[in-house]
Amino acid sequence: MAKEYDRRNLDFILKEVMDYGSLCSHPYFADYTPDMFDMVLDSAESIAEKYLRPHFVDTDRHPAELIDGTVHVHPSTEAYVKEMGESGMIGATFSYEKGGQQLPSTVGGAHEFIRGAASNSIVMFTGLTNGAAHLIASFGSEALKAEYVPNMLNGRWTGTMCLTEPQAGSSLNDVSTQAKDLGNGTYSIKGQKIFISGGDNQFSENIIHLVLARLEGAPKGTKGISLFVVPKRRKENGQWVSNEVTSLGLYHKMGQKGTPALHLSFGDKGDSIGYLVGEPHKGLSYMFQMMNEARLGVGMGGAYIASAAYHFSKQYANERSQGRKLSNKDSETPPTLIKNHPDVQRMLYFQKAIVEGAMGLLFQSFMWEDYSKCLIGEEADNYHTLLNLMTPVAKTYPAEMGLQAVNQGVQVLGGYGYTEDFPLEQMARDVRIMSIYEGTTGIHGLTLLGREIPASQGKALKLLVNLIQKDIEEAKNQTAIQAYAEELEKEVAKLGQVTMHKLKIAAEGKPELFLADSTLYMELFGLIVVAWQWLKQGTVASKALAGSPSALDKEFYQDKIHTMKFFYHYEVPKALGLNKRLMDTENLTVFES
Repeated sequence: MAKEYDRRNLDFILKEVMDYGSLCSHPYFADYTPDMFDMVLDSAESIAEKYLRPHFVDTDRHPAELIDGTVHVHPSTEAYVKEMGESGMIGATFSYEKGGQQLPSTVGGAHEFIRGAASNSIVMFTGLTNGAAHLIASFGSEALKAEYVPNMLNGRWTGTMCLTEPQAGSSLNDVSTQAKDLGNGTYSIKGQKIFISGGDNQFSENIIHLVLARLEGAPKGTKGISLFVVPKRRKENGQWVSNEVTSLGLYHKMGQKGTPALHLSFGDKGDSIGYLVGEPHKGLSYMFQMMNEARLGVGMGGAYIASAAYHFSKQYANERSQGRKLSNKDSETPPTLIKNHPDVQRMLYFQKAIVEGAMGLLFQSFMWEDYSKCLIGEEADNYHTLLNLMTPVAKTYPAEMGLQAVNQGVQVLGGYGYTEDFPLEQMARDVRIMSIYEGTTGIHGLTLLGREIPASQGKALKLLVNLIQKDIEEAKNQTAIQAYAEELEKEVAKLGQVTMHKLKIAAEGKPELFLADSTLYMELFGLIVVAWQWLKQGTVASKALAGSPSALDKEFYQDKIHTMKFFYHYEVPKALGLNKRLMDTENLTVFES
């Protein structure tokens, strides 16, 4: 099987486009050097090669099972989690104060990209544990931190997030799990949660669930939700005992079968104890930290599965002979490789353009996260504002377009792509969940247009446009890509017009009409910001070609510019139809009840 990612491309984005080595010049990351970042990424490849890549197919063919009340996952999972814990990588991006290595999130994200491309399902165990441990380390009491965080970071314990309930789905307003104050610093938890990824396994000594629940007498809606640590096992008189977290059922998923999704019950017999995190009624605000971290992780999932699909379908196209070029009328000549057919080239470049554009968007977001940590004052606040704006987009674009990219990979293989004999079939099933995980695309469209765009009088969008305009001006100085810089400038202006049109509807007191096409607004927004990322990559490549690159580098940079052009000629024109619909005043989906 082909390597699932291109290290040369990853290095290009991280080093040449993002200049992530510059982070080392800031005191917060001063313990690192760029060479050390290379070593971290090399370790990711070692983990992928030993613990993940060999088991990619087998984890799908032998999914988790619920046996006598315990979930049994693929045996390779235990060795992987142990290795991640022993290497310190589960919490490597945590600050020193929180028990981590203070590694930049950009490097941690790249480490995850390599691992996830090798086996997208198993990596969820450490991703969820990372998020749960970070939440406890950020908002928990000193006692909770001491009790739970070390064993989560060393891989002995795993973690989950428990939000969704059978009757509520994604509507957290309707969470009904109850928490009763027992008067001794503990709470009795009672309720059910569904779709809990990694909710149980046979190898962890303990599983730490972060559960949203309501205290007795709490306000209705999201303002009455508190957050609790509810372990699978709790200490009682110095002994570990069951905490009555029961696996009621295992969902039989379409893909990502290496990570079980559970229906969990807490306290059916009144013996499930939870520990309050932070203050009462602030649970959802705390949980947003883990949710937003997970959203970037889901976006990464869309990108790295699409990357794996692209590299395999590219290999296939370079090996499979079928048909002849349209200009060749001689049936006696041998068949040509399918890569020589223009439509196959179109599908391959579509995949490449989506994968590498999405990677740019994701690592841009991670860089903003790192800047918000290592800078101070208004500058740090601005990067945090940009990260909040981009998080729903960085989750949604790779998830939605990654699905389309993988589907094109299946198409490259034709009938073989639809069979279990080739990995594209599994990748197509695995990637489908990404637009559903951590809030569906529709929810994130509402978040982007309804909350992030209007916030603080549009501050985030103004900051973003200023950054994009700066890169446009730089690109205009490169003759080979000047026209594309001018094209992006026009599209950004049109996005501004659409945004003002939508905000005007909101100001008229018509929230349903304002947000009716928020998913289309998300699609347009994602298209424009990925076009920006491609312009950035094209600018770097153009400058490099003006120097004296090696033959291999010259080929790499030329292909970068070619793929940038492909994105502008094949993808950016889609903005025309989106702009037209978003400016349309005809209401076709909002009805009076």
